Amino acid sequence: MGENLKTYTAFAGPRLIRSGPLPAVAEAAKTALDRGETEPVVVLDDETCRVVEVDFRGTPEDVRNRMSDRSDTGPGPFEPRGPGRPRLGVVAREVTLLPRHWDWLNGQPGGASVALRKLVEEARRGSEGQDRVRQAREALYRFMAILAGNEAAFEEASRALFAGDRTLFMALIRLWPKDIRAHAERLSGPAFADKPAET
Repeated sequence: MGENLKTYTAFAGPRLIRSGPLPAVAEAAKTALDRGETEPVVVLDDETCRVVEVDFRGTPEDVRNRMSDRSDTGPGPFEPRGPGRPRLGVVAREVTLLPRHWDWLNGQPGGASVALRKLVEEARRGSEGQDRVRQAREALYRFMAILAGNEAAFEEASRALFAGDRTLFMALIRLWPKDIRAHAERLSGPAFADKPAET
């Protein structure tokens, strides 16, 4: 089984504490708190930039051990499957369509389920690049809202991000605190992947 590459980042106010696997990041954040850190400490999932809840009770080692046991740092315990075809991982859900849609689907080889799966796979392949860029922009915006919401030109930088204007975005964040700026720049790669890189 391959090593889990999921990473996290902890900040104390505008200062980077550590990036890496969740147990190590949580332990470093706890150590900073124990040393008297007065700025708010936040741990973020690097992929989504959602805040990760960390129980900071006990020693740094206690915190690390608790985070090592979390299911999002590796394969979780077996969860029983609901209805569906377990070998394929198929899950039954309700789909609401007009009668003419059902008529067309039911006339396809393999029936409605096979036709729907094919349609979804084709649509997924067709928009995969756009979806990655959109998700990266949403994650970067989430990071900015959490850690740079009060920084100069936040609104303008947000607009530049969603407009796909890499040059303007980089110019607008240049005066932000160095750790926040550096992390935003790192996250910006996939967010502007549909634009040519600057030379």
